[in-house]
Amino acid sequence: MNVEQLAIEVIDRLNKAGIPYALVGSFSSNFWGIPRSTKDVDFVLQLAGTEVNRLWEVFQPDFAVDDQLTFETMTGSQKLEVRHPQTVFKIELFLLSSDPHHQARFTRRKLIHVLGRNVWMPTPEDVVIQKLRWARTKDLDDATNVLAVQGGTLDFEYIRHWCGQHGTLGRLDAILVSLPKI
Repeated sequence: MNVEQLAIEVIDRLNKAGIPYALVGSFSSNFWGIPRSTKDVDFVLQLAGTEVNRLWEVFQPDFAVDDQLTFETMTGSQKLEVRHPQTVFKIELFLLSSDPHHQARFTRRKLIHVLGRNVWMPTPEDVVIQKLRWARTKDLDDATNVLAVQGGTLDFEYIRHWCGQHGTLGRLDAILVSLPKI
Protein backbone atom coordinates (compact mmCIF):
# COMPACT_ATOMS: atom_id res chain seq x y z
CA MET A 1 0.00 0.00 0.00
CA ASN A 2 1.47 3.39 -0.99
CA VAL A 3 0.87 6.63 0.90
CA GLU A 4 -1.99 7.72 -1.40
CA GLN A 5 -3.78 4.38 -0.92
CA LEU A 6 -3.30 4.73 2.81
CA ALA A 7 -4.82 8.22 2.73
CA ILE A 8 -7.82 6.89 0.77
CA GLU A 9 -8.33 4.10 3.32
CA VAL A 10 -8.34 6.61 6.19
CA ILE A 11 -10.65 9.01 4.31
CA ASP A 12 -13.11 6.18 3.61
CA ARG A 13 -13.11 5.12 7.27
CA LEU A 14 -13.61 8.67 8.55
CA ASN A 15 -16.40 9.30 6.05
CA LYS A 16 -18.13 6.02 6.95
CA ALA A 17 -17.90 6.87 10.66
CA GLY A 18 -19.23 10.40 10.04
CA ILE A 19 -16.23 12.04 11.69
CA PRO A 20 -15.63 15.61 10.48
CA TYR A 21 -12.05 15.94 9.22
CA ALA A 22 -9.63 17.89 7.05
CA LEU A 23 -6.73 16.31 5.18
CA VAL A 24 -3.84 18.63 6.05
CA GLY A 25 -0.04 18.62 5.96
CA SER A 26 1.83 17.77 2.78
CA PHE A 27 -1.29 16.39 1.07
CA SER A 28 -2.97 19.80 1.22
CA SER A 29 0.16 21.72 0.19
CA ASN A 30 0.71 19.22 -2.63
CA PHE A 31 -2.83 19.80 -3.87
CA TRP A 32 -2.57 23.61 -3.85
CA GLY A 33 1.15 23.89 -4.67
CA ILE A 34 3.94 21.76 -6.09
CA PRO A 35 3.88 18.10 -4.98
CA ARG A 36 6.68 16.61 -2.92
CA SER A 37 7.11 13.18 -1.38
CA THR A 38 5.86 12.43 2.10
CA LYS A 39 5.99 9.60 4.59
CA ASP A 40 2.87 10.47 6.55
CA VAL A 41 -0.76 11.41 6.24
CA ASP A 42 -2.09 14.14 8.54
CA PHE A 43 -5.71 14.81 9.43
CA VAL A 44 -7.44 17.25 11.75
CA LEU A 45 -10.53 15.72 13.35
CA GLN A 46 -13.42 17.42 15.07
CA LEU A 47 -14.17 15.19 18.04
CA ALA A 48 -15.28 16.11 21.53
CA GLY A 49 -14.44 14.40 24.81
CA THR A 50 -15.25 10.72 24.80
CA GLU A 51 -15.86 10.67 21.03
CA VAL A 52 -12.11 10.09 20.71
CA ASN A 53 -12.74 6.51 21.81
CA ARG A 54 -14.55 5.96 18.51
CA LEU A 55 -11.22 6.13 16.70
CA TRP A 56 -10.16 2.73 18.01
CA GLU A 57 -13.38 1.26 16.59
CA VAL A 58 -12.87 3.04 13.26
CA PHE A 59 -9.34 1.71 12.70
CA GLN A 60 -9.04 -1.64 14.43
CA PRO A 61 -8.32 -4.44 13.71
CA ASP A 62 -6.55 -3.45 10.46
CA PHE A 63 -4.50 -0.65 11.98
CA ALA A 64 -2.42 -0.28 15.13
CA VAL A 65 -3.74 2.64 17.16
CA ASP A 66 -1.72 4.27 19.93
CA ASP A 67 -3.04 3.65 23.41
CA GLN A 68 -3.30 7.32 24.28
CA LEU A 69 -3.36 10.83 22.91
CA THR A 70 -0.13 12.81 22.98
CA PHE A 71 0.49 16.54 22.91
CA GLU A 72 2.15 17.79 19.74
CA THR A 73 4.23 20.88 20.46
CA MET A 74 4.51 22.03 16.82
CA THR A 75 0.75 22.35 16.39
CA GLY A 76 -0.29 22.81 20.00
CA SER A 77 -2.79 20.00 19.52
CA GLN A 78 -3.48 16.57 20.84
CA LYS A 79 -2.78 13.79 18.40
CA LEU A 80 -3.16 10.08 17.97
CA GLU A 81 -0.81 8.04 15.81
CA VAL A 82 -2.17 5.20 13.72
CA ARG A 83 -0.10 2.74 11.70
CA HIS A 84 -0.93 0.19 9.07
CA PRO A 85 1.29 -2.78 9.92
CA GLN A 86 2.19 -3.49 6.30
CA THR A 87 3.47 0.01 5.45
CA VAL A 88 6.20 2.34 6.64
CA PHE A 89 3.89 5.34 6.51
CA LYS A 90 2.52 7.09 9.57
CA ILE A 91 -0.97 8.50 10.07
CA GLU A 92 -1.33 11.40 12.48
CA LEU A 93 -4.80 12.35 13.67
CA PHE A 94 -4.80 15.79 15.29
CA LEU A 95 -7.79 16.85 17.35
CA LEU A 96 -9.16 20.25 16.39
CA SER A 97 -7.79 22.66 18.98
CA SER A 98 -9.35 25.83 20.35
CA ASP A 99 -6.68 27.94 18.62
CA PRO A 100 -8.58 30.69 16.72
CA HIS A 101 -6.83 30.03 13.41
CA HIS A 102 -7.29 26.26 13.72
CA GLN A 103 -11.00 26.89 14.25
CA ALA A 104 -11.19 29.26 11.25
CA ARG A 105 -9.19 26.87 9.06
CA PHE A 106 -11.56 24.01 9.89
CA THR A 107 -14.67 26.13 9.28
CA ARG A 108 -13.31 27.31 5.89
CA ARG A 109 -12.26 23.85 4.65
CA LYS A 110 -13.47 22.83 1.19
CA LEU A 111 -14.76 19.59 -0.25
CA ILE A 112 -12.30 18.83 -3.06
CA HIS A 113 -12.27 15.93 -5.49
CA VAL A 114 -8.81 14.39 -5.12
CA LEU A 115 -7.48 10.84 -4.85
CA GLY A 116 -10.69 9.67 -6.52
CA ARG A 117 -12.74 10.86 -3.54
CA ASN A 118 -14.44 13.97 -2.24
CA VAL A 119 -12.06 15.04 0.50
CA TRP A 120 -12.24 17.88 3.03
CA MET A 121 -9.12 20.04 2.76
CA PRO A 122 -8.06 23.46 4.05
CA THR A 123 -8.10 26.41 1.66
CA PRO A 124 -4.81 27.41 0.03
CA GLU A 125 -4.76 30.54 2.20
CA ASP A 126 -4.97 28.44 5.35
CA VAL A 127 -2.25 26.10 4.10
CA VAL A 128 0.06 29.11 3.61
CA ILE A 129 -0.77 30.55 7.04
CA GLN A 130 -0.16 27.27 8.85
CA LYS A 131 3.03 26.46 6.96
CA LEU A 132 4.43 29.92 7.74
CA ARG A 133 3.54 29.39 11.37
CA TRP A 134 5.44 26.09 11.58
CA ALA A 135 8.41 27.51 9.63
CA ARG A 136 10.40 24.32 9.18
CA THR A 137 12.38 24.35 5.93
CA LYS A 138 9.93 22.00 4.19
CA ASP A 139 6.98 24.08 5.46
CA LEU A 140 8.46 27.32 4.13
CA ASP A 141 9.07 25.56 0.79
CA ASP A 142 5.44 24.37 0.80
CA ALA A 143 4.18 27.90 1.56
CA THR A 144 6.35 29.28 -1.24
CA ASN A 145 5.02 26.70 -3.68
CA VAL A 146 1.37 27.34 -2.80
CA LEU A 147 1.91 31.10 -3.13
CA ALA A 148 3.65 30.60 -6.50
CA VAL A 149 0.99 28.27 -7.93
CA GLN A 150 -2.12 29.99 -6.55
CA GLY A 151 -0.77 33.53 -7.03
CA GLY A 152 -3.42 36.14 -7.65
CA THR A 153 -6.30 33.86 -6.68
CA LEU A 154 -5.42 34.09 -2.98
CA ASP A 155 -7.16 36.26 -0.40
CA PHE A 156 -4.09 38.18 0.79
CA GLU A 157 -6.11 40.27 3.23
CA TYR A 158 -7.05 37.05 5.06
CA ILE A 159 -3.48 35.71 4.90
CA ARG A 160 -2.02 39.00 6.16
CA HIS A 161 -4.55 39.15 9.00
CA TRP A 162 -3.52 35.76 10.39
CA CYS A 163 0.19 36.28 9.71
CA GLY A 164 -0.13 39.50 11.71
CA GLN A 165 -1.77 37.56 14.54
CA HIS A 166 0.98 34.93 14.50
CA GLY A 167 3.94 37.26 13.98
CA THR A 168 4.80 35.71 10.61
CA LEU A 169 4.34 38.72 8.29
CA GLY A 170 8.11 38.94 7.86
CA ARG A 171 8.23 35.36 6.60
CA LEU A 172 5.35 36.01 4.21
CA ASP A 173 6.92 39.19 2.85
CA ALA A 174 10.32 37.51 2.40
CA ILE A 175 8.72 34.78 0.31
CA LEU A 176 6.61 37.22 -1.72
CA VAL A 177 9.70 39.30 -2.57
CA SER A 178 11.41 36.16 -3.87
CA LEU A 179 8.54 35.27 -6.22
CA PRO A 180 7.67 36.78 -9.57
CA LYS A 181 5.03 39.50 -9.16
CA ILE A 182 1.69 37.95 -8.10
